[in-house]
Amino acid sequence: MTASAAGVLPLLLGCDFSSSPTRQKPIVLALGALQNGRVQLSKLEHLVSLDAFANWLNQPGDWLGAFDFPFGLPRELVQALSWPLDWEACIRHYASLSRDDIRARFAAFCAARPVGGKFAHRATDVPAGSSPSMKWVNPPVAFMLHAGVPRLLAAGVHLPGLHAGDLRRVALEGYPGLLAREVLGARSYKSDERARQTPERLIARKDLLTALEHGQTRLGLRLKLTHAQRDALVDDGRGDALDAVLCLMQAAWAWQRGAPHYGLPAAVDPLEGWIVTA
Repeated sequence: MTASAAGVLPLLLGCDFSSSPTRQKPIVLALGALQNGRVQLSKLEHLVSLDAFANWLNQPGDWLGAFDFPFGLPRELVQALSWPLDWEACIRHYASLSRDDIRARFAAFCAARPVGGKFAHRATDVPAGSSPSMKWVNPPVAFMLHAGVPRLLAAGVHLPGLHAGDLRRVALEGYPGLLAREVLGARSYKSDERARQTPERLIARKDLLTALEHGQTRLGLRLKLTHAQRDALVDDGRGDALDAVLCLMQAAWAWQRGAPHYGLPAAVDPLEGWIVTA
């Protein structure tokens, strides 16, 4: 799949992920396409189980997606635990552990370290401003990695810089907070708690969407929405659908840059991975 293929508009997707999806808190896919610098949102899909997510990944078809969960663990952590330093072997080992195992091992690692430096970080965390991928609470990104990445691996998709797979299905690590902060600074635009879904957060969602629609980010892309789509994104106080759309924008930016790196640095750590657009 290459950006130069004449007339080909691949499916682009952004994924807001949950490690324990339910009907109330599903995995959300924002599906769309890029044409002439405009990202057209075609639809939102809601997946209420990890099996549904795996089934979606295994469908045939051409797509490039940005997924909101970490694709790798910090090299410092992996070395300290004497886990495999090869990405695929490390992920398969990690997938074999239970969440209780992971919590216990990571907590022990943190307990032995000084205050202010408890967690190990990946190289991408600083420029992206992301949580360390070993964090198991608020948000539990370690469990999101545990639930998401082995399913990408099992589906045989291509992960640039990490794992060679089906070049027609390309998965990149996205992070909606990176793009949201560029527009909103420290303003919050979402909350899982209904009591904290305030008018201020609703205004922030409107401002964020306006900036995306006018191309007012360093990605240089404009989001195209119907009135109904815009209303739905504004009304989603949890922000899950909006996060999926932010990842869709990152996927479109990556598609513009094309294979083989899709905008990732050429020298990505092949164990840790990298967040696209960071």
